[in-house]
Amino acid sequence: MIALKQDKIIKWQNQVPDDKVFWCCDGRVFRSLKDLAIALKEMSEEIYQRHVDGEKNDFSNWVHDVVGDVTLAYQMRKAKSRVTAARRVTERLEWLKERT
Repeated sequence: MIALKQDKIIKWQNQVPDDKVFWCCDGRVFRSLKDLAIALKEMSEEIYQRHVDGEKNDFSNWVHDVVGDVTLAYQMRKAKSRVTAARRVTERLEWLKERT
């Protein structure tokens, strides 16, 4: 397994710049993986499906392109449900926290 640099581990737990936040279709704004984890646990399936379907995954794209966590983005893209996606984000946050 490739060792992650401490700066990446810390970066992935922090808030993103204001111009890179995720705007959810229900009006919520996500600034961090923690925000995303909470929102995925609470949001309705209808809201989730507005951002994730067979052709797109807005949450995974944001994690990949903005947060920069390619591993988590891949895990989220493979998730078959909102509940699984939420679990993947929560597990990743716990894993990152153990390494700081």
